[in-house]
Amino acid sequence: MFSSQVGTRPRTWEASPSEHKRWVEVFKVCDEDNKGYLSREDFKVAVVMLFGYKPSKIEADAVMSSVTPNISGISLEEFLTIVRKKKEAQLYRNEMRHIFTAFDRYYRGYLTLEDFQKAFKQVAPKLPERIILEVFRIFCVQKVETSPKKPSIDGKTIKFYQLDAFASIAFKSVRV
Repeated sequence: MFSSQVGTRPRTWEASPSEHKRWVEVFKVCDEDNKGYLSREDFKVAVVMLFGYKPSKIEADAVMSSVTPNISGISLEEFLTIVRKKKEAQLYRNEMRHIFTAFDRYYRGYLTLEDFQKAFKQVAPKLPERIILEVFRIFCVQKVETSPKKPSIDGKTIKFYQLDAFASIAFKSVRV
């Protein structure tokens, strides 16, 4: 939802003053009756304005259940925290997509063992080959067992939709 399910982000992100101001303005516009909080529907409109998509019922439920219980909605402070976390997650995902795409030399949407080896040779040239092979093998076994989609090449590739798991394994391996 708001954060990566696998691994941790290497750094946090802070909004610029102009971006922070925009978030406050969106809050005020969506708080139609100047109640001082956003209702569920107000929150959905604010997400559309800031991120360009309508949040699912599950996302809206999660947000509404996490707010201060004595208020009938999301306060400005809570809204700013939620938006910052969403923006941070969005930037993290975009960064991972960029890294994955850089290693996907033929723009296929997956990495083969050869792609994986070349990627690690670029970012961690002293990492032993056996570790690279083991990470790839473990990752592909996990992918086959946990993938919501059926892999098209029987556990011999890393698919783009597994980006977070790929990044987590890659970052842990490079630190070895």
